[in-house]
Amino acid sequence: MNTKASHLRKSAIALGLTIALSACSQKPSEEQSNNATTSAESTTQAVTQEAKLDQNNPFFKTYQTPFQIPPFNEIENEHYMPAFEKGMAENLAEIDAIVANPEPATFENTIEELERSGKLLTKVQRVFYNLASSNTNPELQKLQRDLSPIISAHYDKISLNEGLFKRVDAVWQVRDTLELTAEKRKFLEDTHRGFVRSGALLDEQQKAQLTEINGKLSQLTTEYGQNLLAETNGFELILDKSDLDGLSAGVIQAASETARQKMEAAESEEDKAKYKDKYVFTPHRSSMYPFLTESTRRDLREQLYNSYIYRGDNDNATDNKTIAAEIASLRAKRAKIMGYDTHAHFELEERMVNTPEGVYDLLMQLWRPALARAKREVADMQAMIDAEGHDYKFAAWDWWQYAEKVRKAKYDLDEASLKPYLTLDNVLKGAFDTANKLWGLTFTELYDIEVYHPDVRVWEVKDKDGSHLGIFMGDYFTRSNKRGGAWMSSFKGQSNLDLRERPVVVNVCNFSPPVGDTPSLLSFDNVTTLFHEFGHALHGLVTNTTYNSMSGTAGPRDFTEFPAQIMEHWASEPQVLKTYATHYETGEVMPDELIDKLLKAAKFNQGFANTEYLAASLLDMDWHTLKADDELQDADAFEQASMERIGLIEEIAPRYRSTYFSHIFAGGYAAGYYSYVHSAVLDSDGFAAFKETGDIFNQDLAQKFRTHVLEKGSTEDAMTLYKKFRGREPEIDALLKVRGLDGSAD
Repeated sequence: MNTKASHLRKSAIALGLTIALSACSQKPSEEQSNNATTSAESTTQAVTQEAKLDQNNPFFKTYQTPFQIPPFNEIENEHYMPAFEKGMAENLAEIDAIVANPEPATFENTIEELERSGKLLTKVQRVFYNLASSNTNPELQKLQRDLSPIISAHYDKISLNEGLFKRVDAVWQVRDTLELTAEKRKFLEDTHRGFVRSGALLDEQQKAQLTEINGKLSQLTTEYGQNLLAETNGFELILDKSDLDGLSAGVIQAASETARQKMEAAESEEDKAKYKDKYVFTPHRSSMYPFLTESTRRDLREQLYNSYIYRGDNDNATDNKTIAAEIASLRAKRAKIMGYDTHAHFELEERMVNTPEGVYDLLMQLWRPALARAKREVADMQAMIDAEGHDYKFAAWDWWQYAEKVRKAKYDLDEASLKPYLTLDNVLKGAFDTANKLWGLTFTELYDIEVYHPDVRVWEVKDKDGSHLGIFMGDYFTRSNKRGGAWMSSFKGQSNLDLRERPVVVNVCNFSPPVGDTPSLLSFDNVTTLFHEFGHALHGLVTNTTYNSMSGTAGPRDFTEFPAQIMEHWASEPQVLKTYATHYETGEVMPDELIDKLLKAAKFNQGFANTEYLAASLLDMDWHTLKADDELQDADAFEQASMERIGLIEEIAPRYRSTYFSHIFAGGYAAGYYSYVHSAVLDSDGFAAFKETGDIFNQDLAQKFRTHVLEKGSTEDAMTLYKKFRGREPEIDALLKVRGLDGSAD
């Protein structure tokens, strides 16, 4: 579902039927009316306050900023709720006008007018939800909890509006008589289907049940995400200098800087003293992974690792076990109301792999060789432990250290030798140069733009003809008020419906910040993450559709990951590496010898990487193939049984356990985390097309990719678009070869 109606549904389906207006817009109660003077004074004050808010609220004005970037320096927490309330009221008035139109329903006066509706609400939502993820604070978190059921109710009121659906359905019924372009035809189909999948055909009792479930889900998913942030920020490994055995100077310096920042932020002298002359590590990956890789203190590695994998599973106020189980149960019940066997059946109906059976089959094709490979990797590392004279059994918290040791022994390559060549600025330049060579895009950094945090950077993106294409923002460093992971989002969408509207997109990551005079140095995993999210950004920037609801990353989840994942391939190509991998101190380009080692080691540790990912994907499917009549699950027991069925070894945990699997319990990937592996089939097969020509910048293929993938959004069927680019359907062979699961790396 990629239409306006479907976007409404996507918000509402996770979020409930009445709109709560602020006190200043409500009529005085009977009790208040008994005191006329007090009432009049209160009303006058409320009107004055509302007028003041209207005058000062930046959401109520046209942004007087370059490229209509939100005026972040003017936006205060107090501006959000009035803007949400006014946006919802305007949105409902627009819907009422569509329904009340005395003219017969047409594509123009119904479908396109629906697309035009809700502009103010969309405007404030784009800012609020982006900042609630990347730059939150206690006020925003409370507002997010308060808004969840209100927003859910608002969108249910639209998607379940009988009069509105009658008009949409009337246009749908005569679709074969209308002279519509292929894009408009698809937009009509998606809009109608979006209403049906939102419950438009249900009876009143079912609609009421659906609304209640949506409201509850909205609250639970918000609570889950906020709990996870609290759990991630709630653990600190505070060390003395004597605890730093094995750690490199850069890692020690970063931990010292973390301690210094925490000491400065502490309010009491007692808390300040806690960090004085200390070194702090946290469950954020940018802090944890270097420690797990380098520290020779096995006891401390175990402690930090467990702080990560037990997030949300500590039987405390921020525990997520019951919440995860309730979310899965409610989704199953909602699916039954909608006429589907399970939530997975409901979600997969619109994906490229459109049945649970198909997803399980795809995942198991990779699971078997990946698990076998992982077991061999464990044996290699146990052998090294034994050779070192230790008498302990290899455990999960040993993986990073001993994988690095085995890699160094096999390929004479370690992370420390790579990082000096991989500064954030250089890697960004490499990504920009790649986009320039493929499509002629240019990126010019802007320094006079107000941003929401000092870390954020801004670039204007121009097309090969010099025309403005969009704005790209980058927010790359980890901080305590940012959720974990990496993602792409937008502050402004793309549309050609009335005027040419170009997008403002943002990439958010969690890389280690600069320390002292040392710039931000990335691991090669960080590099591929940057290229991946940049691919999503390109999808959002190059898009060129009539309707915003169909633009950019709109489309089946397993197709929208394709443009992101194919970009990862360019990151490791030698001719691309040499454009950005230069030593931050000497300026020396990464030597061919080191590049060769990097490429030879590319298939190393793929047993682990694939097994942890596939385990999470299978866990996701198990949660979302529950039936409505199944009992509420004990999350830990359910997860353990799920992993035992597939034979996951104890040395590997799923990439995301149930209590911190925000992709599926607080995001849009429920029954869809598998999409990364299906997209990997597409990206490996797609990049093979470039390799087959002998030119990774082949202009004919690059133009096909732009025309049929980047520009199209969801205006055509996803497989049709892939075949227009590739000339055939994708094949899995390239993926197995890339990941060394075809036996080539054994």
